[in-house]
Amino acid sequence: MIAGISIVQIMKISPVFDILIACSILALGIAFERLWHYRHIKLNPTTFMERIRASIKNNRFEDAINFCAYVNSPLANTIRVGLSNRDKKPENIAELMEASRMLERINLERFLGILGTLGNSAPFIGLLGTVIGIIRAFKLLEMVGSAGPTAIMVGIAEALVTTAMGLIVAIPCAILFNYFMNRVKIFYTEMEVASKEFMVLMTETPKIGQTG
Repeated sequence: MIAGISIVQIMKISPVFDILIACSILALGIAFERLWHYRHIKLNPTTFMERIRASIKNNRFEDAINFCAYVNSPLANTIRVGLSNRDKKPENIAELMEASRMLERINLERFLGILGTLGNSAPFIGLLGTVIGIIRAFKLLEMVGSAGPTAIMVGIAEALVTTAMGLIVAIPCAILFNYFMNRVKIFYTEMEVASKEFMVLMTETPKIGQTG
């Protein structure tokens, strides 16, 4: 409560505050969805590649492909592309795996653009509420004259609350955006490292690339 004005009253008179509430709900939804998704696809690349390496050395390619399908993570999907196209030329396999990594990165970054936009735009939305609140305060002051100090409290409260709300939405969004982008970078690096290791495994023994 600010100067006797409750948050509920501000919500009733300020559409900007309602917009910021909607933005915060959207940001929370994206954050929880991405956290669940990244946790679901989390994989120990060392353990995974040990299993793939053993399968390749024993020419058990179908077992490796089925294992990748079972794991169902960006890294596993990329390796599965390489395994499924093992009869092609090495440069073609590398190109197909790179294309797979690009597609996986798109999936990893899904909704993060919205989160980043909210982090950048929320302070400006709050500033818009500030301007509207000040304009409302001066308009009320003009209308009521000498009774102004009491009448303009609603406008001032609106201005203060929307400014604070804009920052409350923006700061967590910016932190979460940077955190998630760092997670994406880690996932992508793991895919690149595993792809290079896979290509080495496929070229070490010529018969590997020719065995079905």
